[in-house]
Amino acid sequence: ALARGHKGGLTGTWDCHGHGGTLGEITFTLFLQASGETVDGSITSPMGATQITSGTIRHNQVELHFDMPQGSYVLMGKFEKGQLSGAWSLDSDKGVWEATKHEGTEK
Repeated sequence: ALARGHKGGLTGTWDCHGHGGTLGEITFTLFLQASGETVDGSITSPMGATQITSGTIRHNQVELHFDMPQGSYVLMGKFEKGQLSGAWSLDSDKGVWEATKHEGTEK
């Protein structure tokens, strides 16, 4: 069963923008599949693409982990009113991010 109870649904394709850190501004895409408190999927960015190694959603708080050649990233965010926003970290590098969902991508 998909996580339909989360307002608007987390499952789908998300257009994301990251700010701060050594890379400055960066755009990336999240492909998310939520089931209960578990979130699976992948990320695509100018640095490459990879699977999410672990992901959760609890009380509208999203936490995603994934490994890139640069290291292990963590995206923390709040899922509210159909939007995602929060902070990202990679070792000592940090910044913020926000995302909007593609229309019609919820399954």
